[in-house]
Amino acid sequence: MRATSTSALARAEERWEPVLRDSGESARGYGEQLFGVVDLLDSAVALRRALTDPSRDGADRAKLAQAVLGGKVEPEVLDLVAGLVRERWSEAADLTDAVEALAASSVLASAQQAGRLEEVEDEVYRLDRILIDQRELRRALSAHERSDEDRGRLMSSVLGGKVTPESELLAVRAASAPRGRSVHSLLRGIAEQAAARRQRLVASVTSAVPLTDAQIDRLTDILQRQHGSEVQIHVGIDPEVVGGLRVQVGDNVVDATLASRIADARRRLAG
Repeated sequence: MRATSTSALARAEERWEPVLRDSGESARGYGEQLFGVVDLLDSAVALRRALTDPSRDGADRAKLAQAVLGGKVEPEVLDLVAGLVRERWSEAADLTDAVEALAASSVLASAQQAGRLEEVEDEVYRLDRILIDQRELRRALSAHERSDEDRGRLMSSVLGGKVTPESELLAVRAASAPRGRSVHSLLRGIAEQAAARRQRLVASVTSAVPLTDAQIDRLTDILQRQHGSEVQIHVGIDPEVVGGLRVQVGDNVVDATLASRIADARRRLAG
């Protein structure tokens, strides 16, 4: 998102957080309704354009949203969407992305109220690692010939009720409505949202062998001093890295694996 849309989303988040705190676990229902709004905006291009048309008055756009959604969603959700369409958006698609982000945030807030937020973060991360390791499953979940409903059912069958309700809702949503993105990137984004809600950064660490508790503690300390914030480390095992570590925090990647050094040496020799 560009600056205008980012600012609009930030203002909406600021207004929405007190509602989520007061709603308890029912915030999950708000999230489900907001995902429904995302589907509506994706399917009705003319409506999305009308709701973001800068030539129309903000109050007029809000009235349109209320006319379309009135009686179909909770008053709190309707008020949130009405506030969103009053804002200015750099692109019409940014409104849909903002609603989606607020939907996921609502589901995570529900997990937080229930004391399951850390569990959700860990489950989503582990699911992402499973998809990275299992190529056939990853391909099946991204196959264009499968319907959205079929991909959602496949993800649900993989989870099999073994995770929290919030993790299952978000993972099935990622599989059934990726909106042009990979399930991997969506799951990673959800884990990062959960960590942010817990006021932590997420560090994805790849190693050839399991790390000891002492090694994890030392790496955590190093990363926290580097980033000036609490860091939650998730360790994935990949024998192909041979030795060393690959550490990713957000978009920043430090690849100190032996495999990458060998590959670099080969490139130098070839050059």
